[in-house]
Amino acid sequence: MIFKYGIDKLTLEKVLDIANGTIKGELTTEAKDKVNASRKKVEVLANSNKPVYGVNTGFGPLCDVQISYDETNKLQENLLITHAVGVGKPIDKNLSKLMMICKVHALSQGYSGIRLKVLERIIFFIEHDLLPVVPEQGSVGASGDLAPLAHLFLPLIGEGEFWVKHKIIDAKKVLSDYNLKPIKLKAKEGLALINGTQFILAHTIIGLKKMEYLLDLADVAGAMSIEGYQGSSSPFRDELHKLRPFKGTIEVAERMFMLLYKSQNVDAHEDCERVQDPYSMRCIPQVHGASRNAFFHLRKLAQIEMNSVTDNPIILSESEAISGGNFHGQPLAMALDYCSIAVSELGNISDRRCFLLLEGKFGLPRLLTTGGGLNSGFMIPQYTTAALVSENKSLCFPASADSIPTALGQEDHVSMGSISGRRFNEILGNLEKILAIELMYAAQALEFRRPNTFSDIIEENFKIIREKVPKLENDRLLKDDINAMINLVVNRTFILK
Repeated sequence: MIFKYGIDKLTLEKVLDIANGTIKGELTTEAKDKVNASRKKVEVLANSNKPVYGVNTGFGPLCDVQISYDETNKLQENLLITHAVGVGKPIDKNLSKLMMICKVHALSQGYSGIRLKVLERIIFFIEHDLLPVVPEQGSVGASGDLAPLAHLFLPLIGEGEFWVKHKIIDAKKVLSDYNLKPIKLKAKEGLALINGTQFILAHTIIGLKKMEYLLDLADVAGAMSIEGYQGSSSPFRDELHKLRPFKGTIEVAERMFMLLYKSQNVDAHEDCERVQDPYSMRCIPQVHGASRNAFFHLRKLAQIEMNSVTDNPIILSESEAISGGNFHGQPLAMALDYCSIAVSELGNISDRRCFLLLEGKFGLPRLLTTGGGLNSGFMIPQYTTAALVSENKSLCFPASADSIPTALGQEDHVSMGSISGRRFNEILGNLEKILAIELMYAAQALEFRRPNTFSDIIEENFKIIREKVPKLENDRLLKDDINAMINLVVNRTFILK
């Protein structure tokens, strides 16, 4: 299957398929014509006496300094070199690849003035898994992700470094190994490369894909905990949720009914004297559903961003270039912060279900062990979930609520969206661990509900857990059990529907 850069519409699924090689991205004749036409407009602007930002002027607060045509090429090279000031650990290689794919698609739409040969070189890097090394810190997410994008494209000019398998190799050597010469950038090209939101966007894409999975897994963990608690399925009836029809709530309620369908164990609850379950059980549709609504919102915004032109200035004609703010990360930054809260809440309510399973109520032994006293059972892993939940809460401060002026005040309001994107993924990583522990607790609770049977999907997931983590009879080192559960979550082993 072929994806046509600059012509087709990217989706979350397509961009990930291009990254893993399932779909090939290419420049069609139509896209090449648009790129070449845009380049001709830049050449006219660069040769004119009219000052055009970033084409024949300096950058940021130096926008009032006009640059001669003979110096425009050096200006673009200097731009990449001076902006490559990121610090911290390198981002994951997959993020670098997603950044390049999204940048190629944006530049291929014919409003950026970049030469075809530059785009073709970036596509070569993508197709040969030549992935630039990009530090994780240094972007304020306003004139785009300047520092990360500068590092991403340094190898075009023979600077910077590549990942080659698991090693970091100097870009000059890698280019030589592939018989490639460094590219000499021309007017506007450096600015087109480093202006944009592709660092924020790549983190959004990776986070959305993980969140989509964890939303479904949170429902599975909640259903398994309800089975262990022998709770009621009546709070998930559609008659209730039609009266308050939020999309996420209805979707989760339907999933909960599906996950508990034909459970002998849950049916047995109807004969007990409990009037209602605690909120963390019966309010799963409302809480998990609210998190789904946040996911839907961010996914919609990310798809708009994937298909947008986010560099600056935008080239409209041989006489007109608009210097605007399409590079500003605020549209994604605010939604990322909202989604971070949504993910954190999934962990918060999961920890509360863990606590309920430890209380020793409704037929469950305290701490999920029959040998309490000598044995601590599952007392302590809930300390871990509590710690992770607290850590996530501290990470939920909205980075987009902050702004520190840069560029001598020319860039006086910034989004900090790069921080929003990184935190979003960090919170998701913590949620994986929290849900892993809840699933371990729930499996132990199910042991005390036999000979009752559970829904088919819960029975299948119970078997998956027991293949890696046996029932806890007497105290043992739980570190290995917890790590095994985390691996099951990270490797997406569980059956979700």
